[in-house]
Amino acid sequence: MARIKVLLPQWGMGMSEGKLVKWLKSVGDTVTEDEPLAEIEAEKTSETLESPGAGKIAEILVSEGDTVPVRTIVAIIEKA
Repeated sequence: MARIKVLLPQWGMGMSEGKLVKWLKSVGDTVTEDEPLAEIEAEKTSETLESPGAGKIAEILVSEGDTVPVRTIVAIIEKA
């Protein structure tokens, strides 16, 4: 099965990291492309991390409350 890496995007030029505030989905949940997955706090603003593709959440690699660099893999989706 194909796997999609969910990366923490860089929303602004000065953004170097983001804090994963809350997961909106759990392992095993089915998601569609562009569906909200998590709330991210970056540079004193909140953003919604959206799914890069459709499938099922296979792994969550970053815990709520963790701060990680931009382009870190935060979850894996198995394509439907």
